Amino acid sequence: MAAPGNLAGSLTGAFLLLRSETHDSGSAPRASAPADCVRQAAGGDVRAFEELYQIHLPRVHSLVRRMTGGRDTDEITQDIFVRVWQKLGTFRGDSAFGTWLHRLAVNVIIERFRTDAARRQRLVDGEAVFDTLSSPPRPRDVSLDFEAALEKLPDGAREIFVLHDVDGYKHHEIADLLGISSGTSKAQLHRARMMLRRHLR
Repeated sequence: MAAPGNLAGSLTGAFLLLRSETHDSGSAPRASAPADCVRQAAGGDVRAFEELYQIHLPRVHSLVRRMTGGRDTDEITQDIFVRVWQKLGTFRGDSAFGTWLHRLAVNVIIERFRTDAARRQRLVDGEAVFDTLSSPPRPRDVSLDFEAALEKLPDGAREIFVLHDVDGYKHHEIADLLGISSGTSKAQLHRARMMLRRHLR
C-alpha cells in the first residue's frame, strides 16, 4: 500500500493540471487558515484546495484504511478528494468543514461497498463469522494487533464497528447510511466486538 505522501504526489499532479486549466487573473494569495482555504477552494482556487488536502489527508486515509480493511485505500482516498473538489460549492458552513468532509468520505466509501453485490451477504446474521479468526498465543503489540484484527473482520462488521465505535455514529444513522435496520447494525457491532476480543485476549 502506498504511503499518504505518495498519494499526495499523485493528487498534487492532478491539481496542477486543474490549475493549468483555470483562468488565473492576478493569482490570489495562498490561504493561511482553514476557513480561508475552504472559502477560496470553493471559489475554484486549486492552491487553496491543495492546502485543504494536505491538512485532511491523514485522517481521511486512516478512515478509508480502517473501513475497507486496507483494500484500494489510495484509490478510494483519491476518489474522496475528487468528490470534495466537485461538491465543495455545496458546503454552507452549517457544520465544521472536517465534519462535512468526514460524512462525504463515509458516503463515498459506502458507495464503493454497494458496487459489490456480495456485500449484503456479509451483513446476514449467522454464527459462522465467529470461526473466521483465531486468537494469537501472545499479542506483542496491542495497537498493531488491533489494526490486524480490524482488517480481518468481515466487511459488514468492520464497517459498522468503525462507524459506531471509532467515528461515533448512532445506530439509526448507520442504518440510514447502509440501508439496513438498526437491529442489524447492533447485531453486527456486537459481533465485531466479540471477534476483536477473541482475537486480542
